[in-house]
Amino acid sequence: MAISKKVINFLEKHNIKHEILEHKTVYTAFDAAQTMGEKISNITKTLALKVDKKYALVVIPADRRLDLEKLKKSLGVKKLSIVKEISIEKIFKIKTGKLLPFGTFHKVPVYVDNILLKSKAIIISSGTHTESLRLKAKDLLEHGGESIRSVSKVHKFKKPNPPAGGAKPAKKKKVVKPVKGWSASGGKPVKKVVKKATAKKRSVKKKVVKKSVKKTTKPARNATHSVAGGRK
Repeated sequence: MAISKKVINFLEKHNIKHEILEHKTVYTAFDAAQTMGEKISNITKTLALKVDKKYALVVIPADRRLDLEKLKKSLGVKKLSIVKEISIEKIFKIKTGKLLPFGTFHKVPVYVDNILLKSKAIIISSGTHTESLRLKAKDLLEHGGESIRSVSKVHKFKKPNPPAGGAKPAKKKKVVKPVKGWSASGGKPVKKVVKKATAKKRSVKKKVVKKSVKKTTKPARNATHSVAGGRK
C-alpha cells in the first residue's frame, strides 16, 4: 500500500526534505530495523497518550521504553496513560499503525524525546506497513513538535526461549563396515563373495600340498634294489 496523498501533500506543503524507504510488510519497529538493515536506535515509535482529559503524542527511539513517571513529572500533570490501539481509530480518525509524529498533521501536542536530536537522521512511520520516511529530527520540532528531556529508558529485548530440555544434538549415523563375505544390513552371507573366497582358499591348499609332497618324497634307507626288481 502506497503512502497516502494526504501525507505526501503535507510533506511537500511544508517543504520537509524526506526519503521514502520501501520494504516488505512490517508491523513492529524491531522488524523494520531488521528488514532495512538500520540501527533500531534510529527508528522511532509514536505513542498516543491521554494527558488528563486531552490527547497528545510522544516520539521516542524504538530501542527504548516510555517512562510514564518521568513524563508525568516533566509535563506536570495528574493523570497520564497510553492509549490502546483499539481506541486510536476512534480518537484520531485513522487506522491502527498510521500515526505520524507531526503535531500539525493530527492537531495535537507532540513531545519528542531529546535523545533523537543526537541522530543525524531518523526513520518514522509513513502511515503504511510497507514504506517508511527518513528525515531530520528537527523537522518534527518545526512542525508542531516540542523537545523534552529524555523520558525513556533502555528496553531489553527478550531473546527467544530455547526448546524445553535444551537443543538436542543431531544423532550421528553409525557406519557399519561389512565383514568380508557378510552384508552390513542383515548379516547374511553374500554368495558371490563367499564363492570367490572359497575358491581362493582351495587353490592355495593344493599348491601347498604339491610342494610338500615334492620335498618329503625320499627313497627308503634300506632299499638295495630298484622298485622294478625288488624282492618277492
